[in-house]
Amino acid sequence: MVLMCDFSTGFKPPEMVKVRPVIVVSPQRHNRDTCIVVPLSSTEPDPIESFHHKLDPLSLPSKLRAETSWVKGDMITAVALHRLDRVRNGRSAAGARLYVSHKVTPIDWAATQHAVAIALGMGNRLI
Repeated sequence: MVLMCDFSTGFKPPEMVKVRPVIVVSPQRHNRDTCIVVPLSSTEPDPIESFHHKLDPLSLPSKLRAETSWVKGDMITAVALHRLDRVRNGRSAAGARLYVSHKVTPIDWAATQHAVAIALGMGNRLI
C-alpha cells in the first residue's frame, strides 16, 4: 500500500527528513506499532541501480501520478505507525479532508520486493 510517511522528526541528514510517499512492505506482524517501508522519490537515481525501480503511474494514487516515482530499495526502514497516513485527496463539499489508500500493481509489488532483496544482498531471491 502507498502511504505518506513523516520522516521530519527524529531523523537527520543524510537520512530522509521530510514527508514522502512510501510502500509498506512488511506483513502484518505481532508488533502492531511499527512496520517496514520503502520510500519513493520523484528524483531519478543517478546512477540507476538494481535496487531502484520506476513505478507504473497506476501504482500511485491519482494525486501522486503527475511525477515519475522511483522505489528506493536501498533506503528501507522501520517506522512507527503514527508516522504514516493515507494520501490526502482534497476536501469534500462540506470541507472535510478526503484521503485515499492505494495498492501498487502486482508487477510493481514484485519489483519492489526484488529491489529490497537486492539492496539487502540477497541476490535474485525474493522476500
